[in-house]
Amino acid sequence: MDLNSAIIKRIEEICNEKKINICETALNGGKSPSAIYDLIKGRTKCSKVSTIKAFCQGAGITLAEFFNKEYFNEFED
Repeated sequence: MDLNSAIIKRIEEICNEKKINICETALNGGKSPSAIYDLIKGRTKCSKVSTIKAFCQGAGITLAEFFNKEYFNEFED
């Protein structure tokens, strides 16, 4: 798994766990939903930390909680 795949997987996990949608979460975090959708659709290959942080704020979690998955330590470059 590469880094972008791991980030996408984590976004989807959080949305499923919290029963929230990406659009609402992005807006609550002060970010345009298109930034996250571009990542998920593969239009963006290098996600910005600010985009992930905005998603986290909208989901009510910290960056540490977001990245607290073993698969982030196992990705390939």
